[in-house]
Amino acid sequence: MRFETTGLDGAWLVHLEPRQDSRGFFARTFCVDEFGAQGLATEFPQHSISRSFNKGTVRGMHFQREPHAEVKLVRCLNAAIWDVIIDMRPDSPTSGQWRAFELSDENGCQLYIPKGFAHGFQTLSDNAEVNYLISEFHVPDAACGVCHDDPAFGITWPLPVTTISEKDLLWPKFGG
Repeated sequence: MRFETTGLDGAWLVHLEPRQDSRGFFARTFCVDEFGAQGLATEFPQHSISRSFNKGTVRGMHFQREPHAEVKLVRCLNAAIWDVIIDMRPDSPTSGQWRAFELSDENGCQLYIPKGFAHGFQTLSDNAEVNYLISEFHVPDAACGVCHDDPAFGITWPLPVTTISEKDLLWPKFGG
């Protein structure tokens, strides 16, 4: 695996290094030693998956409040997504900044999202399937978020929003 900085403190784009032969390829998607050598989380007791049926679907922007803040390792297994992260940590040098990355079954990239970041994505094609490794258990009372279209961040989404949950529409504006 190759770890690429994202411009946001503590967040990494993880590139797979597939080994190919006549059968196809084999690639490691996680290794305790390699992640540990980067100073990254290595314990992920919860693994989750989402499937979004329609191109243009937005999920997010989600995070869990302390003391249940979570690290996520996100990978698109089928189709493609525009994956967005916002540094919500008030004391971070990149606080309030966001970045977006295309994750797809073709590029195989993963996004390492540290504690204190909001996360969401928009599907770039139908039937997008996303895999999550999560460092903490889900605690419903700690679930939080910010609006995907909050002007405080000015996130640029590549497509019109076709589908979004009512819960995601009702997240408050930052500071609001």
